[in-house]
Amino acid sequence: MIDEDPTETADASTPLPPLALLARAEQTIVGLAPVLTDLVAEFTRRELPLYLVGGSVRDAILGRLGNDLDFTTPARPDTVHEILDAWAETVWDTGIEFGTVSAVKSGQQIEITTFRSDTYDGDSRNPEVVFGDTLEGDLVRRDFRVNAMAVELLLSDGELAARFHDPVGGLDDLARRRLDTPAAPEISFHDDPLRMLRAARFVSQLGFGVADRVKAAMTDMATEINRITVERIQVELDKLMLGDAPWAGMNLLVITGIAEHVFPEIPAMRLTQDEHRQHKDVYAHSMQVLRQAMDQEEDGPDLVLRWAALLHDSGKPATRDFSEDGRVSFHHHEVVGSKLVRKRLRALKYPKHVTNDVSQLVYLHMRFHGFGEGQWTDSAVRRYVNDAGELLPRLHKLVRADCTTRNKKKAARLQRTYDHLEERIDDLAAREDLARVRPDLDGNEIMTILGLRPGPDVGRAWAFLKELRLERGPLDRDDAIAELRAWWEAEQSQETN
Repeated sequence: MIDEDPTETADASTPLPPLALLARAEQTIVGLAPVLTDLVAEFTRRELPLYLVGGSVRDAILGRLGNDLDFTTPARPDTVHEILDAWAETVWDTGIEFGTVSAVKSGQQIEITTFRSDTYDGDSRNPEVVFGDTLEGDLVRRDFRVNAMAVELLLSDGELAARFHDPVGGLDDLARRRLDTPAAPEISFHDDPLRMLRAARFVSQLGFGVADRVKAAMTDMATEINRITVERIQVELDKLMLGDAPWAGMNLLVITGIAEHVFPEIPAMRLTQDEHRQHKDVYAHSMQVLRQAMDQEEDGPDLVLRWAALLHDSGKPATRDFSEDGRVSFHHHEVVGSKLVRKRLRALKYPKHVTNDVSQLVYLHMRFHGFGEGQWTDSAVRRYVNDAGELLPRLHKLVRADCTTRNKKKAARLQRTYDHLEERIDDLAAREDLARVRPDLDGNEIMTILGLRPGPDVGRAWAFLKELRLERGPLDRDDAIAELRAWWEAEQSQETN
């Protein structure tokens, strides 16, 4: 059971001191002088202002600025292209119809976009691109006020300097860890419904909350998300899941009803009480499993593990059943859940390997619970490892994360049992090549021994030897040949009968 309300979105606690935030941002930006001074000098020579803008300013204030910098300027794209050609190592203009030219210099990737004052048709999220003439006009069209700040880059006695612009109060929102829109959220979300998903993504990435009016608009306009292509939805969901607090971003999508349209299997779990009756519901349990899986990540965020942790019990709503004494059960929910996950990820056009890996982890997550402490035979260990394949390290983490009971004795017993399984795997791996369990005879040998031509019989023989290898472990060649011939004779006998 988790202490937090499963509808929690983020921690919008004590405001941060604005002056300290600005000082940190200025220090970060001035630190880019070795890369940016010549670029600013060229814009200055042409009497053109250049502004760091949007997420780059937000991240500079938060002390998390990366290697991607976004700029805006009144200069038209052809002028920007000319300046970058002389300054950068590489320049590309794949976004030039939207006024954006990109470049790389000294490992820093930058995008410079001409001021815009776009208009929307209300049907798609693609605006009619209109170049603007004012910084304020460019900033007010942006999704959230924390992304509507700019820093003008200047040269003072040859040194890089910065001047802050905040026409819509983004710094105040950032200090309060709050997401709000420059204009009414209903207008903003109607112009581009993807902004509702971006709100949830920023909640996950930044740990911010959302303004009451933003949450209300997301709830009222949830169906608008159906205007967005599944490809764009998938990108935003992944960014959300890779954030520092994906449970918070997902909670926002669930409580506003947007998740019903983009991933209905997730809110469906809120309706299902866990069989132990110690969790608020399967949804709350799954959020805790997600947290505990993340605690085990070793090399940064693991998208496959996170999705598997969140979705491992997604088959429970469809398999819920009650006994005569009122106890609830979810038999074979891992099988049903695996199919549901595969179908949903395909609909969202996830890459095949992600779909396969997440659904396979969901399918396998209950396998461990079929065995008690000390009951793992060598054959069972081989099958567990073989079925998991390259997913075995993730399966270990998922199964351990799936223990959320507050019963300390039960939790300790489960962890001890899994420790024992991992010891069995290590012990058997020291004697056998568990990473590549294959038949003791290959296809060519099978055809030679049985006098077969390529065809289905060779495949059936290979499958028999693979099953034998899993059951008994490695056999010497003579024993493998004898077993193969005996199997083939039995097969032929059955066909003649």
